[in-house]
Amino acid sequence: MRPATLDGFAGQAHLIAPGKPLRLAIESGQLHSMILWGPPGTGKTTLARLASKRSGAHFLTLSAVLAGVKDIREAVAEAQTVRQMEQRGTVLFIDEVHRFNKGQQDAFLPHVENGTLIFIGATTENPSFSLNNALLSRARVYVLKSLSEDDLLGVLHRALSDADQGLGGRALTLPDEAASLLTKSADGDARRALNLLELAVQLSVGEHIETTVVAEVVAAPIRRFDKGGDIFFDQISALHKSVRGSSPDGALYWLARMIDGGCDPLYIARRLVRIASEDIGNADPRALDLAINAWQAQERLGSPEGELALAQAAVYLACAAKSNAVYTAWNNALADARASGSRDVPVHLRNAPTKLLKELGHGRAYRYAHDEPEGYAAGEVYFPEEMGERRYYAPVDRGLEIRIGEKLAHLRALDKAALKG
Repeated sequence: MRPATLDGFAGQAHLIAPGKPLRLAIESGQLHSMILWGPPGTGKTTLARLASKRSGAHFLTLSAVLAGVKDIREAVAEAQTVRQMEQRGTVLFIDEVHRFNKGQQDAFLPHVENGTLIFIGATTENPSFSLNNALLSRARVYVLKSLSEDDLLGVLHRALSDADQGLGGRALTLPDEAASLLTKSADGDARRALNLLELAVQLSVGEHIETTVVAEVVAAPIRRFDKGGDIFFDQISALHKSVRGSSPDGALYWLARMIDGGCDPLYIARRLVRIASEDIGNADPRALDLAINAWQAQERLGSPEGELALAQAAVYLACAAKSNAVYTAWNNALADARASGSRDVPVHLRNAPTKLLKELGHGRAYRYAHDEPEGYAAGEVYFPEEMGERRYYAPVDRGLEIRIGEKLAHLRALDKAALKG
């Protein structure tokens, strides 16, 4: 069911609508190297074939899953022959190009540079992470989007009505309810939509595709989720940012998406603990307790019972007062520790467990805070002498940190008074 022209292409109007740069490049036959990045079943291979056909170029295709450097060299040799004998260029389409290692990418890069090959790569992974900079700098990245339900509906009806490429000329009808089930289950993937339609047709008797048959075919829909890829990291990012943004509903949605997609609930539990410290901190210390309790509940109960505890924690964290003061303070302190080198511990802060160490002055002049007024040794210094005082922690005016900030301000006033005295 691959369309023969751009007009028959489903979706991606942001790239190939009339007047768009990619469509103009294809229609003019002036192809350039490009990377097509998008989810499965969104038309990456089809677009590459249409572009090549319109330009009149020789079309070669390799799968990065199966091909090696030898296959690339053979493709380059074929492209050189076509260039000499037929005076035309060659499009080298590489599917799943993110699976090529640096050596494999470097093998065809010189031939892209000298014009022997026009490179078109298809990937479901972020090319910034998987492709080397030299290749990225010579290819324009186009981002393809998941197909809408309307786009998928058009694909299905075209398959039903196309006697040549479609369902063998059978006059079949598809009820609206059945079509809706197919498009929802396909989850933006045209290939999946067509595969499901084909199964439904095979199980149907007569000219009518029953909704009950379609319901059986789509009984176990699978949402897109890649435990190590972009979709995974995008969804955990959305969950984290929903909590940070105090949106309990958004947090629940992304939590549900990840659980439904097959994410390890314990991974989510660990991230919730991290969020409790990074984005809430001392503004509401109960958040960390609740996140750890949810983690333990998931470990002890497993799924699906433990997932409710994760949902409870996600909602609480989203609703809690927010502060990144501890997170910021920790990063600043860590940067200072790395930059300042191995400075000596001040003598009055050193341990003195032996007579010798006491004779050397370890612990001398140390002021025991509990014996001081208000339980605070005003003016005492706790940093190496060369560094002077540092301030990393700056409580925000939210939640419990309001009180913490007031206390620290009072203690600093005591320090100031002690230094004047």
